[in-house]
Amino acid sequence: MRKVLATVGLIGVGLSGGTAAAGGAEPAPVPVQLVSITDFHGYLRPPSPADGGTIAGPDGKAQVVGGAAYLASHLQTIRAGHRNSILFADGDNFSGWPFEVDAHADEPTIEALNALGIEFSSVGNHELDVSRSFLVDHMTRGKCFGTPGVDSCFKDSTGRRFHGADFEFQSANIVDPKGRPIVAPYTIRWVRDHGRSFPVGFIGLTVPDTPVGSTSYQPDLKALAPVDSANRAAAELSRKGVKAIVLNMHDGGTDASPTYDNCVNPTGPAIDLARKVTPQIDAIVTGHWHAAFNCSIPDPDGNPRPVVEAANHGRLVSEINLQLDPRSGEVLRDLTTSTNHAVTRDVTPDLKLQKIVGYWSAAGDRKYAEPVATITGDFTRTPNAVGESTLADLAADVHLWTARKAGKADLGLIAAKPAIGSTALRQDLKVANSNKPGDADGRVLLGESWEAYGYGNPVLTVSLTGAELDAVLEQQWQGGKFAPLALSKNVKYSFDASRPEGDRIDPRDVSIDGTSLDPVKTYRVAALAYTVIGADGYTVFKAYYTDPVRNDTDHETFAAYLRAHRTLTPAPLDRVTQKG
Repeated sequence: MRKVLATVGLIGVGLSGGTAAAGGAEPAPVPVQLVSITDFHGYLRPPSPADGGTIAGPDGKAQVVGGAAYLASHLQTIRAGHRNSILFADGDNFSGWPFEVDAHADEPTIEALNALGIEFSSVGNHELDVSRSFLVDHMTRGKCFGTPGVDSCFKDSTGRRFHGADFEFQSANIVDPKGRPIVAPYTIRWVRDHGRSFPVGFIGLTVPDTPVGSTSYQPDLKALAPVDSANRAAAELSRKGVKAIVLNMHDGGTDASPTYDNCVNPTGPAIDLARKVTPQIDAIVTGHWHAAFNCSIPDPDGNPRPVVEAANHGRLVSEINLQLDPRSGEVLRDLTTSTNHAVTRDVTPDLKLQKIVGYWSAAGDRKYAEPVATITGDFTRTPNAVGESTLADLAADVHLWTARKAGKADLGLIAAKPAIGSTALRQDLKVANSNKPGDADGRVLLGESWEAYGYGNPVLTVSLTGAELDAVLEQQWQGGKFAPLALSKNVKYSFDASRPEGDRIDPRDVSIDGTSLDPVKTYRVAALAYTVIGADGYTVFKAYYTDPVRNDTDHETFAAYLRAHRTLTPAPLDRVTQKG
């Protein structure tokens, strides 16, 4: 629905919004159309129903939505006839989950967004899933890393080498160790009408837990307070003469409405911020929560302003129409409208984007079929009586291996079956031919390795004392549930299940490289960030870990390990024993 914001506190402003011109006619307001998407996550192909390929329409019935080629067609329709139309993204554009995107260093997403005409984007948490340099140098500037054509800088659908984004990123609250912004805090766009140019400012904001999030974990970055950061940027824009200001924040909320273009009892960080952030900001575009809402939230002065979120994976488009006072450049709040549009698949897909999608889909199929190793036996997630499995043990070995490449590490571990959350062990690696293109008995394909292990997390190396490590191991038993941890092959321990929870492992029964665990010694432990920050229930990790070092991400680490070892045989399940 097209939401018209009610007039609150706008005394003396007529609907035409201007001042008397020569001859007594008032000039019409200056129209500005804001069109945005959020949380695209590299979904070039139409998402499946399991990945959000449907959304509840105004009548409550599911509509089939998504796909870059359909998104392009809808954007053309939405923007048609608007002379001052600005298209932007709210973050989490790349570092997505589709294999064909991840396997090509997220470059396919940038080609698609360039073709869509994205002008700028806020920095989402997933923009930092690899590193600051990956965002600033590779994705923005096109700088290659590794071997061009193998690790990065692939040829795009036109045959040209990757050159980076044709758009820029903003974040007013993510800074480096010296407090300097890693990208510009805002951008200014100019619109024209009445023979004049008018500035519109867009402030980028990033979800504040980004530096310690499980996928974006970046210990060398810091997040500043969102409200203070937004207010500071708005004040600076105002001093520069910018009167129309939009907050493009990658953090969101949710509401109780089942449909995508409504607002019922909204809650969440973006809603809280909308009630606090300076009235200098005239509209708020949100993301991160993968939610769909179209709200009007009064600012601290009681004046309405739109707060919108456009779901994820290219399923929705948010449209906000502002009207500027032609004399002052201020937004006439009582004339603002906002609408969320479903990206339905009942339109003709855009041919240019269809070509891009087809090109990268085929490239992804070829990448999937690349052989990375040979296995002589099945690596499965099936646990024995003490919770060990061949795939979990392999993953723990991988963690220790990648951590030792970067520095000192004493052991690796992985949550094989956590009490809460999910495990990175997602699929067995079988000797039998899968009958997929390129496969053969004993052969592990790159795509199979990607599907078997990982959910986009970095491997961290952190410090724990022996006593704290023992406490982590004790957390395998929680409230009567067994949540086994797999440990690298240089670690062995035994436990006594007859003893009370929290006292089932004697530190003297834990050995690392043949030496008993020392309660006061500091050990360097390699584990996924999801585990380290306590997201899967091992809260001792979060309480005690220190000195984190980020290593490579899980999918890439696993593939690198397989390539380095070439032939693997499942190790005997003898790292854990039970007393009695």
